[in-house]
Amino acid sequence: MENKMIQHLPKIDQEKMKILLQIEEEFETGKLTLDEARKQLKENVGQIKPYHIAYIEQNLMDNAPDDECLRVDMKMTLSLLRDVLDTSRPEDLPADHPIMCYYRENDEMRKVLLAVEDLVQYPLIKNQWLELYDRLKEYTKHFARKQNQLYSMLERKGFDKPSTTMWMFDDIVRDEIRDNRRLLEEDKDDEFIAAQQQLLDHARDLMNKEETILYPTSLALITPAEFEEMKSGDHEIGFAFIGHQMEKPVSPQLSASTSDTTGLAADLQALLAKYGMNVGANAANTPLDVSNGKLTLEQINLIYKHLPIDISFVDENELVCFYSDTDHRIFPRSKNVIGREVTNCHPRKSVHIVKEIIEKFRNGEQDKADFWINKPDLFIYITYVAVRDAQGRFRGVLEMMQDCTAIRAMQGSQTLLTWSGREETAVKEEPEETPTTTMAIDEITPETRLKDLLATYPALKKRLPEIASEFKMLNTPLGKLMIPKVNVRMMSERSGLALETLIERLKAILSEEKP
Repeated sequence: MENKMIQHLPKIDQEKMKILLQIEEEFETGKLTLDEARKQLKENVGQIKPYHIAYIEQNLMDNAPDDECLRVDMKMTLSLLRDVLDTSRPEDLPADHPIMCYYRENDEMRKVLLAVEDLVQYPLIKNQWLELYDRLKEYTKHFARKQNQLYSMLERKGFDKPSTTMWMFDDIVRDEIRDNRRLLEEDKDDEFIAAQQQLLDHARDLMNKEETILYPTSLALITPAEFEEMKSGDHEIGFAFIGHQMEKPVSPQLSASTSDTTGLAADLQALLAKYGMNVGANAANTPLDVSNGKLTLEQINLIYKHLPIDISFVDENELVCFYSDTDHRIFPRSKNVIGREVTNCHPRKSVHIVKEIIEKFRNGEQDKADFWINKPDLFIYITYVAVRDAQGRFRGVLEMMQDCTAIRAMQGSQTLLTWSGREETAVKEEPEETPTTTMAIDEITPETRLKDLLATYPALKKRLPEIASEFKMLNTPLGKLMIPKVNVRMMSERSGLALETLIERLKAILSEEKP
């Protein structure tokens, strides 16, 4: 990917890059002392930019292992490059710029880590630590945005090292937060306290890697217009700690000729135009011959939008081409996944499974692979199917994902019409739990359970995303597991909204709904 990456960077002196790499390797292997290495860098290389380091990692370190990111100690690297590398933060970017959002999240994360460092000195009080780990868990949104948004954009510029190496470190920190929380809940106090230092070290080193190399290199490779496009996807995934400070970007007004061809319809129109099938300005309403019948682009778009299952398609070149953007989507997706190599859309630890599925589909050994997630009150069924044309040639992989919790619980037969679960069938269903008393709006407190609010005001569930995009997850199958455990205080912490603000917005919505 060397030529592709270099196309987006200022001119790079290749000889100096080779000298820089050699000095770094000789320092790491002990052939040069720190002072000797610094002196040689000043004399033979001079001032460098973070993207120079990224360029070397991408193009001049072919034999580097996949876990190179884990091996590199940023403190050592920064010490070596202290006199030649510019590590300053950008000063001319607005607060809502995608890169500045990452910096701001790191600043907040460092505050939480300082609290961990302080609390570890004292006798363990479980509730104090649970509160801290609720905050730490928010940082996983930071990882989700990087992996789905930033990494995908960098891949298009020829820089895929973040996807193939830094992703591993992201997962390590995420897993440590999860595993430490489990130790705390299981009252394994000694193990829990002993694990804190490793989390502190790994999280801080990761943030240093991000701020020293990843973010400055991203600013060098990605254009302002592309960063602007990223904002909508960033908001869809959410932010760690700073969500209450973020205003959703205003979508540009579409012209009359394109306003009816958004989303999938626009993509299909562009594809048809590429092959000389220009259907004009009224593309969304022009019937197209499909396998059986005729559908307009608008109808195709609507069908995918309303499917009871989530669909993704990867073509024969292993590139993600499509996903259905349903309101009930089980796992979040970002439009930046389109065009990515599918192996770069998965954690390193599961890539070998993805490769095996594709290879066996490609050579005809297999046609289908099934997986499922089985948890209390939740059953997710996932199917991968080999897509072949009329001649039997492999054309890609179709992924289908469905929440089958209700289906799996079905018993007997249902032959009479039922509307939205109302009691109009011969098969009796278990009634949902209802409160013994109706909850008044002015009774909402930080400890009010979301489950109780929804029992009195069921319409609230679909309106929660109006308050904060983070609440969209509550309308997915995974939300079923979250709702019984969440109270208003926890909703405030996870959304970043101040308690008072959240309660006011809840009351405003509930005043419009009848219990």
